[in-house]
Amino acid sequence: MTRDSTDNPTLGMAAALGAFFFFTLMNVCAKLLAETHSVIEIAFWRNAVACLPFLAMVFVLGRRELLVIRSKPFLVILRAVLGTVSLAITFAAFSLMPMADTTVLLFTSSLFIPVLGLLILKESVGPWRWGAVIAGFVGVAIIAQPSGGGAGGLPTLGIAIALIAAAMHATLQIILRYLGGFERPETVTTYFFMIGTAVSALAMPWVGQMPTLDELPLLLGVGLAGAGAQWCLSVAFKNAQAAIVTVFNYSGIVWATLFGWLIWDEWPLPIVMAGAAIVIGSNAVMIWRESRARRLTGDRVRARL
Repeated sequence: MTRDSTDNPTLGMAAALGAFFFFTLMNVCAKLLAETHSVIEIAFWRNAVACLPFLAMVFVLGRRELLVIRSKPFLVILRAVLGTVSLAITFAAFSLMPMADTTVLLFTSSLFIPVLGLLILKESVGPWRWGAVIAGFVGVAIIAQPSGGGAGGLPTLGIAIALIAAAMHATLQIILRYLGGFERPETVTTYFFMIGTAVSALAMPWVGQMPTLDELPLLLGVGLAGAGAQWCLSVAFKNAQAAIVTVFNYSGIVWATLFGWLIWDEWPLPIVMAGAAIVIGSNAVMIWRESRARRLTGDRVRARL
């Protein structure tokens, strides 16, 4: 089956570029806020603000179908709860390490996916993808090498938290891959923001504090940037192939490096850049193999018609 001829790859690529810019902007706001606020509180504001446009679609524009869960309510709720925990852990990683370094370590989420796909979805994993996974974690080991108290080295705690966040991102992608056959993406996203707001609100009496006027733009920014990223990503996947959209994920390292340099005067160490090249290269191999596998599958289907 081929994609709809009304697809607009140029629009899809532009939307993908915008999505990963907004994701980086969200993390920049979170990193700035983490200097004085709990990451759980930041996750609350991110979900609460991002939830408003979706609630407006439901109650103002009458899009009540966004609230209809077709068949997998437990998984929709589980995805929202795990997503909120993952969000707080991701913000914690950014609070402990430079922007670019953290972004590279989060790229390892795609390295966890074949393992989780094998264990959870019973998907087959070939030698190319296993090789890419092993090479990617060699890159992680290189990035982690400067840690342990050396000058300019990455903190061990930060690396561990970033890898935990990456593993959770991979788990969420596996859940979303399964949910995609049953639920609308807009419905899953709407419940993610609503349930995420409720879950993180439970901790607000203990971690919440009154923001200053100077912090209000950052609180709005972390939520609106998150909502903008989700919207751009949905436009991207609607208008371009998944393999193309995924490639633009790596534009995040450019934005992260730029913001890190402009705001915190951060620049990745050479050994981190070397490890990043290996991690990104291993990701590229996996994208190529998955794209090739889908193309071959499509050719076989068309051959039978």
